[in-house]
Amino acid sequence: MFNTNARNSPNPTWDATSSTKIKMTKEDAARIQSSNAKSGADTGKLSFPARAQAAGDKNANAGQGQGEGGKK
Repeated sequence: MFNTNARNSPNPTWDATSSTKIKMTKEDAARIQSSNAKSGADTGKLSFPARAQAAGDKNANAGQGQGEGGKK
């Protein structure tokens, strides 16, 4: 059953009423891509799994390199 109560939701990622943005992780992206591949769905460059992977990579790299002043 779909739970729309933010406080009681066991998984806030799927909460339609939550105003909190939850960032895609690399693990989330891998799970999406694996599920689509197993079901025979498209996992190509413009597919949702590919965009999820790109978002997971971007979020994972977002904290790296800050405060270092760029490349050395």
